[in-house]
Amino acid sequence: MLPIKTNHMEYLADMEPTDPSIMNTVLEKMEQYDYHRYTEQDVRRALSKDSCSLEDFAALLSPAAFPFLEEMAHKAQEETRKHFGTSVCMFTPLYIANYCENHCVYCGFNCQNKIHRAKLSQEEIEKELKAIAATGLQEILLLTGESRSMSSVEYIGEAVKLAAQYFTTVGIEIYPLNTDEYAYLRACGADFVSVYQETYNPVKYEQIHLSGHKRIYPYRFNAQERALKGGMRGVAFGALLGLDDFRKDAFATGLHAYLIQQKYPHAEISFSPPRLRPYINNAEENPNDVHEPQLLQVMLSYRLFLPFAGITISTRERAGFRDHVIGMCATKISAGVKVGVGGHEEEKKGDEQFEISDPRSVDEVHQAILSRGLQPVYTDYIRV
Repeated sequence: MLPIKTNHMEYLADMEPTDPSIMNTVLEKMEQYDYHRYTEQDVRRALSKDSCSLEDFAALLSPAAFPFLEEMAHKAQEETRKHFGTSVCMFTPLYIANYCENHCVYCGFNCQNKIHRAKLSQEEIEKELKAIAATGLQEILLLTGESRSMSSVEYIGEAVKLAAQYFTTVGIEIYPLNTDEYAYLRACGADFVSVYQETYNPVKYEQIHLSGHKRIYPYRFNAQERALKGGMRGVAFGALLGLDDFRKDAFATGLHAYLIQQKYPHAEISFSPPRLRPYINNAEENPNDVHEPQLLQVMLSYRLFLPFAGITISTRERAGFRDHVIGMCATKISAGVKVGVGGHEEEKKGDEQFEISDPRSVDEVHQAILSRGLQPVYTDYIRV
């Protein structure tokens, strides 16, 4: 395991360096972002435009925009309907392992936590996939803890091959890889890669990632670019809101996605805005707590800044909030979620990463989407 003295801004020998231009731009702009300087006039100006500039995005994330949430919501819904119609994509995650080699102070999979660790065999993975496919879902997200030794790229690749037999779209949320490794998983059948920076503040990042490969900030930051260079169809961005200043983290997330979209215009870009949730051994209070209105402001700002981007709302949020934002700004929703290892076909084999707030089944989420006059979509992609 990497010791705490490891320089978090320097690549390790086994890590593929990436052009730092985008990262440097994001860090510079984030450092300059002073959301207190924006006024009501700045917000009104942003809302009056047909398209949203980076400066407009900054204004919409500011405290000055908070009284305009209703107006932002109406405009966001117009943009969502324009680009996505009434469709809401459904998917579920499948945790195939929870072994981790990182010491991240906010995570239930933290290698220092005394939890029940487990890893599904390929036979067990296939049983889980069959059970999930039986619900009608056609999109799946495969997840592991961040441990190369226990969840090798080859192990993940075999799981992806199995998933591609049952699902039209396969996403992965695993530890960051080099370009050739992403190309291998793409060849196995993976379509999307989700990597969350957690916080874009390098100082805070160092303080909360005490050891493990995840401690290396630039390698994680540039994972989406390497994934696209490896042939992936799409990439997802996000910060774990509540770890640091959520407005600056949301601003950096949006800018990061925007710059990647500019450099790789063919890529399908999406956001996931998770909030910090209770987990094993965590503190009772979070001093950077982000409440639902603040989360809504972030999601609306993402929609207005990048109207073509997908936005996923996770089961970290309560059912009422999730139902409220689909069709308005969110375009994808999870259902029938288990955040322990396995648990769809048989009892879970390993402990959960965090607590969920919405345990509804696929059918229940399906009906909730219909009740809002929206269309549940199980697949928007056909393998040939």
